[in-house]
Amino acid sequence: MLYGALEAGGTKMVCAVGDENGKILEQTSIPTVSPEETIPSIIDWFKDKKIEALGIAAFGPIDLNRDSETYGSFTTTPKLKWANYNIVRAMKEALGVPVGFDTDVNGSLLGEITYGQAKGLTDAVYITIGTGIGGGIMSNGKLVHGMLHPELGHMKMVPYDGDTYKGHCPFHGTCLEGLAAGPAIEERFGKLGIELKDDDHVWEMESYYIAQALVNIILVMSPQMIILGGGVMHQTQLFPLIRKKTAEMLNGYIKTSQIADMDHYIVPASLNDDQGIMGCIKLAIDEKALEG
Repeated sequence: MLYGALEAGGTKMVCAVGDENGKILEQTSIPTVSPEETIPSIIDWFKDKKIEALGIAAFGPIDLNRDSETYGSFTTTPKLKWANYNIVRAMKEALGVPVGFDTDVNGSLLGEITYGQAKGLTDAVYITIGTGIGGGIMSNGKLVHGMLHPELGHMKMVPYDGDTYKGHCPFHGTCLEGLAAGPAIEERFGKLGIELKDDDHVWEMESYYIAQALVNIILVMSPQMIILGGGVMHQTQLFPLIRKKTAEMLNGYIKTSQIADMDHYIVPASLNDDQGIMGCIKLAIDEKALEG
């Protein structure tokens, strides 16, 4: 069987077709402009693919409550052209197939859980650190939605010693996203992260904020694995710094085999940046099964 995958990002929509094993057979990218401009191109690409179902993993915030009148819609997204747009309804009506729906970060986590290094785990967290910061959570074998869905990027931070930066987030200032996302690095230091690769001070500060967030997540969610993806995490020198600081901040309070082996507990994404698309394939498979 063939399944459709739509990774709906703020700058591009990645469309793909894959099989039940998560193998990506065909893929394209369409710029994210407005629904009126972008959605017809997506529909045209999928309409002759003979897919059994479509999985969508989207930027947010989004309405994931199946009992809600606005299920399948973007809600208070800063991408104003997409606010209140019901992408699930649009794709379902156009393609006539079941449509699974979740956040982009839950999609990436689902890809890792189903096809990647977190396979077999029941409790895991995926965090993407790039233009923004978001997190997906699986607890007791289920993706966490709750009232809306987790917004891990917006937890407030204790500032790094000497850091007087006001924060990039227009809502919360010095939250994790406001202090550690790519635009915050660029605004604070006047250069792109890739241009600051050899500046130890930058990555000491960055790793401090990420580790602080991970300690909060560990203490609240008790995940069996934490996966870090996104453009900022391509700075691989961050991983040993984050692991070291996380252990220091936990200060011996949590003693488990996972914490004792940080190299295999706090890890980079494992699916060559295809984890989101592969998660969408799984969303499609699950929705097809749900609708019979």
